[in-house]
Amino acid sequence: MYFLLLLLFFGALSKVDSEIMSLNYIYTALSKPVELPGIHEFTAMGLMNDRQIDYYDSVTKKKVPRQNWMKERLPEDYWEKGTQSRKSKEQWFKVNVNILMERMRQNNTDVHILQWKHGCEIDQQSDGTLKFIKGTDQYSYDGNDFLAFDDDTMQWVAPCEQALPTKRKWDGVQILNQYTKGYLEKECVDWLTKFLKYEENVFSAADSPPKVYAFAKKATTEGHVRLTCMATGFYPKDVDMQIRKNGVPLIKQDGVHSEGVLPNEDDTFQIRMSVQIPEKDTNDYECYVHHRSLKEPIVKKWDGKCCDCNSSLGVIIAGVIIVLLVIFAAVVLVLWKTGRICKKEQSEPPTGVKDHLNDKKTHGEQIPEVKVLLNGKKEHSEQIPEAEDLLNVKKNDEDCSSDSGQGSNESIGTPPKFGGH
Repeated sequence: MYFLLLLLFFGALSKVDSEIMSLNYIYTALSKPVELPGIHEFTAMGLMNDRQIDYYDSVTKKKVPRQNWMKERLPEDYWEKGTQSRKSKEQWFKVNVNILMERMRQNNTDVHILQWKHGCEIDQQSDGTLKFIKGTDQYSYDGNDFLAFDDDTMQWVAPCEQALPTKRKWDGVQILNQYTKGYLEKECVDWLTKFLKYEENVFSAADSPPKVYAFAKKATTEGHVRLTCMATGFYPKDVDMQIRKNGVPLIKQDGVHSEGVLPNEDDTFQIRMSVQIPEKDTNDYECYVHHRSLKEPIVKKWDGKCCDCNSSLGVIIAGVIIVLLVIFAAVVLVLWKTGRICKKEQSEPPTGVKDHLNDKKTHGEQIPEVKVLLNGKKEHSEQIPEAEDLLNVKKNDEDCSSDSGQGSNESIGTPPKFGGH
């Protein structure tokens, strides 16, 4: 029994000691502007460990840092070259969204979305060594997978028929595929390593410790409560949480439930874990949380109280209110029948109001714009082979080279036309 507990304990610690780190860049382009706040025709952002580190959009047209350590450690030249790089990518996306719309015989009635994501993941061991896990370079169109790079075979994978011509074109440019593999396995990892050091050396407080809470609420099952452990405000997201009964961790078979780690609005994370127990359970329950920002685990004991179990007062108040409402309604009814409350004759509304109300009848008809929009959907399902002249491969050296200088961390280069980036 003790051996099993030790195994569970050290197994939980291994989740924290071996940590997955990632660096990704995501570019999103719309086929036309939309009148929605915060939604732009083109956006680009860098994410390290799921936290935004830089940002660019088609309105500001400037690459800016989202973390203080990025602003402090990277020179102005980095941001200037990064801005020029993303302006070029914005133009590339504009061209290729139109290419895909023509290929699929889509008009500009609806908004179409082209997205590109590329980056890498590494496993950071407890001794500080880094191990490459995988690289990602993939495109999606209107929410569906379009193209993805297979790092092992150095070939592009086309999950849909419309992407096959582009796959053949890109696979024909071996120097592009070789560079892509090199970027994912080496250059991206180098940048991620550099950024991790910047974050650690400049702002070691980037690791945010969790705040831990233990509370219980009345359960749907009579005579039971749902005990919840909550940890919030921590970063990075890898964390170990346990609900313990008399010092022994409860498991899924004991009814423990959790949705896993979820993001907060401030780039930190939270996790909740709960279990249903008898309301009069006298055992000792506690929440155990371990995170890399902590020198030692946090153990939060449950005080045995239930937030909403003593609800008899609320029931009494509700009953009194209902009785008062019934009495009030009865008094009003008596006064109305005895004539103390006048019965007013129903009067016609003023002429202008009446005419306006009569006009409302026409509003039940279907709006022409909606009808046209729905009918227009039919053409979007058609698929045609790709036009060859839309997929000419650029011959410039820049098509398969990275961004120059300090801006090179985010780019695997501008690929050929859908091609491309």
